[in-house]
Amino acid sequence: MNPPLAQTLAQKLIARAAGRSHVAVGEVVTCNVDLAMFHDSSGPRRLKPMLDELGAEIWDKNKVVLVLDHYVPAQDADAQQIVQIARDTAKQWKLPHVIDSEGICHVVLPERGHLKPGMFCVGGDSHSPTGGAFGCYMFGIGATEMLGVCVTGQIWVQVPRTLRMHWSGRLKHGVSAKDMMLHMVGRFGMNGGQYQAVEFAGAAVQALSMAERMTLSNMSAEMGAQAGLIAADETTLSHLRGIGVAPEHLAGAEQWFTDTDADYEQQDFDASTLSPQVAAPHSPANTRDVAEFADVSPSIAYIGACTGAKLEDLRAAASVLKGQRVAAGVQLMVAPASAREQAQATQEGVMQTLLDAGATVLPNSCGACAGYGATFPEGSTVISTTARNFKGRMGPASVNVYLASPYTVAASALRGRISDAREVLA
Repeated sequence: MNPPLAQTLAQKLIARAAGRSHVAVGEVVTCNVDLAMFHDSSGPRRLKPMLDELGAEIWDKNKVVLVLDHYVPAQDADAQQIVQIARDTAKQWKLPHVIDSEGICHVVLPERGHLKPGMFCVGGDSHSPTGGAFGCYMFGIGATEMLGVCVTGQIWVQVPRTLRMHWSGRLKHGVSAKDMMLHMVGRFGMNGGQYQAVEFAGAAVQALSMAERMTLSNMSAEMGAQAGLIAADETTLSHLRGIGVAPEHLAGAEQWFTDTDADYEQQDFDASTLSPQVAAPHSPANTRDVAEFADVSPSIAYIGACTGAKLEDLRAAASVLKGQRVAAGVQLMVAPASAREQAQATQEGVMQTLLDAGATVLPNSCGACAGYGATFPEGSTVISTTARNFKGRMGPASVNVYLASPYTVAASALRGRISDAREVLA
């Protein structure tokens, strides 16, 4: 009997979805979808007319999750109409899994235990690779592709090659997964992982919490990758057990890893030498060490989005701001990524710390990151925990957005200039 072929994590996940023992890089296969997520922007308003025209229905409503997070709370008549279409359609379709105005899709989806190791998932949003933090193969698709998934429960993929980002060492206090990701995007560019599965591995990645792993997987999209994967381990399983995922749904999770002799490209990094990173306007690839931006004075500090306002992100910001007030002339805005995480932050006193520091708390939604709701005024200089800083994305073209971690954003709000949080924490 021939020994089993060595496979990457991406190959194993795709092979399972395709009903195969193994798949080869470059091969085109049809995969069965375990879960499809869409939101108020990408979902019913686009899918319903097409499904109606076809006279078709969703293949399995239990495998679909609708999240209202982009246009809520509605800011104008157009937004209200979009939200109403989503709500009305959810009732008409009798969707069992609807998360309405409770947080950002990439946070609330795993928060409710929908993602488990070994799954093959798609999302109607470019940051859907977030699911890769849970040992899933998950990627973003457009409305036409989502239509096909909704009708058939299947989608074809070309098996990607794997680019493995191996991080040794440990992050210093005040340095986070956001800094790791900005550093990688700065080094490889926004197309550095194009048409690939990017996998994050090594001691530094294994030491990260699930929330921090989610940030890595999420921002693999900024490298142009299809998926951002992290092998399931005890951290993954402990987290999933803690949110109530039944043991039978976690059986066999240990098989989802890359074989040591599999064929992949590897890049090596040392987390212990990494400094806080900042991306200058208007691209996440414009990344340099925080010290190079000391002369930039933001008028707005924004802590929000799926890469910067989870519970751990809020805790990080509060650890910098505790007992202090933001600098004169700086507006601190905080949009917690989910209602559940905001409630926990309130219970811990984290939200009060942020309020005492001068924060304005915004709704649990995509908000400014997606260009809806609280966008920034003409000529603003913003330091933000969001994933992207493209011109015109979060306000007029005159707005300059710098990307950083919650630690760095909080320290910059405190000092009135872009600052290294390690100096404050020391």
